[in-house]
Amino acid sequence: MSGEASKEGFDLAGGLANRPALDALLADVERILALPGVEVRGMMTVAPIVDHADEARPVFARLRELRDELARRYPQAAWAELSMGMTDDFVAAIAEGSTVVRVGRAIFGERLP
Repeated sequence: MSGEASKEGFDLAGGLANRPALDALLADVERILALPGVEVRGMMTVAPIVDHADEARPVFARLRELRDELARRYPQAAWAELSMGMTDDFVAAIAEGSTVVRVGRAIFGERLP
């Protein structure tokens, strides 16, 4: 959702307005949903590192909007989970609908080098 070259996954920078990327994603979603034994439960994103957590909020909002569109188009999948937000930005992520946050550093502290 952020368009960062350092991130992997579906490249949907710009969200629903990025029509070529959206069309490619929709084709992939159809293939994924047709796989036997695969249950799609939702989506996940990692926002860019920013100075203030609210700067990440548009990334979270775009994923929520995308999830809502996918749920409308493909109601056979659950789409219940939105995994977004980490220790530094989980409040902004929750404000945008996150159902899963990753806050390991807040609980366990910094990683050892």
